[in-house]
Amino acid sequence: MSQHAVIHHRALDFWLARAAVLVIICLQLLVINDLSFGPRWLAPALETALLVPLSVATAWTQAEARKAAQDHQWRSIGEFRVLIRRAALVMTGVISIMNCGSLFLLVRALLAGHAGGGTTLLVDALNIWVTNVIVFALWFWSTDRGGPPTCGLVKRAQSDFLFPQMTLNDSDLRNWLPGFVDYVFLAFTNATAFSPTDTMPLSPRAKLLMMAEAMISLLTIALVAARAVNILT
Repeated sequence: MSQHAVIHHRALDFWLARAAVLVIICLQLLVINDLSFGPRWLAPALETALLVPLSVATAWTQAEARKAAQDHQWRSIGEFRVLIRRAALVMTGVISIMNCGSLFLLVRALLAGHAGGGTTLLVDALNIWVTNVIVFALWFWSTDRGGPPTCGLVKRAQSDFLFPQMTLNDSDLRNWLPGFVDYVFLAFTNATAFSPTDTMPLSPRAKLLMMAEAMISLLTIALVAARAVNILT
């Protein structure tokens, strides 16, 4: 049972990730300008349709994990959690596409000269930026070391990120694993500094993800927010 203890220790992370998606859905509903593909409700509806069954499946697997005692039970839970991870990756992909689409439509409106007022542009730019931070926190969390569903069930894959705790020669941190909040902090600092800060990317996919987040963040801040400030002044 000791090798699976991390599942119970990190159970809250799954609910933090689900809550993060709920925050994104609320942000999408608060967009002021017409910056969505199709009806305004389309993206939130798709994400909610994926979030609800994912949340139910997460609750079921965590309940089963508390009762599991045999290896075959853990294997069954692991297989189900991998399916949940794949569905969660699809949902994260949908959110990413929708957010990039919103940014594209906002930039196009700016270049065409028929975007909304400065205040609404600032609000929508901030909305897109915050969504960008959250969605890449989800990407980092769901891909690092093979993703959280494999945690405690299989041998850990090579780390995609080097966190400061992993470099300390401290016996208390020997088995330390990053949680969802650590990935939110990583996404936030990367979106503000446009480069790694205290956590370094190790794998090619981690570097590509960080590059994509920094590029979207830079475009949002440098082009959209700057134009909105000019309109206000």
